[in-house]
Amino acid sequence: MKLSEQWLKTWNEKRNLLACPNNLNDYFEETEVAGKKIDHLELGSVSIPTGDILVRDPLVYIQNDAEPYLIKVPTGEFPVTAAVVIPDDDDCARYAAVKVQFTAYDAVRFEEALIGTEDLADFNEGEFFGFNVDAGLGCVLDKETLKHFCAFQDKFHSENSGKNLYDDYFAVLFAANYAENPIYQREAGDWINWKIPGTDYHIPFFQSGFGDGTYPVYYGFDVEGNVCSLIIQFIDIELAYSEEE
Repeated sequence: MKLSEQWLKTWNEKRNLLACPNNLNDYFEETEVAGKKIDHLELGSVSIPTGDILVRDPLVYIQNDAEPYLIKVPTGEFPVTAAVVIPDDDDCARYAAVKVQFTAYDAVRFEEALIGTEDLADFNEGEFFGFNVDAGLGCVLDKETLKHFCAFQDKFHSENSGKNLYDDYFAVLFAANYAENPIYQREAGDWINWKIPGTDYHIPFFQSGFGDGTYPVYYGFDVEGNVCSLIIQFIDIELAYSEEE
């Protein structure tokens, strides 16, 4: 997608407003944030063959024409980790954030990932764009793996008239993963690492913290200004739980 000169100009003028208000390193390096106990759950790897990365609800917003974020990331297989708010007696485990780590370097700043079509003209401090969740799940994928996902999705629907992709395919995989890895999952399952049939590509699916909504995605940049990670923030722990209390 060709970006307009005006959009790029506005983006460069407002990039400082796209910084994450939280230190997301704490979510993955500490065992407590804002009084909430945090643990870390390994979700396997994600395949990034082209470096054009996307974050989507895998059951609602998987379309061939979905645009990746404008800053490319390294290519390869990369580990995916969830920062989990350890549940109290009256709640389930909540995935506060999910991180893809691309390099061995730590992030020194976090900036929201954008596609290049966002309306930046009236964008102000404290706001974010994010991605939409309508099925309680998120996933990280690459422009190439998106094509294979869409092909699988089309084939499933053409061969299974009247059936539902989640109920009649993914639900069994989520339940099986819960049986094998019950920690920080509900019985129906809260995450899978899906290998797209007929490929060697992996796409992790994971619960979206408090469920449906709009959630920001941040690039982590190292001290040299290179992308070293990508973090989806489902829960602003400091804000969400301080208000609850």
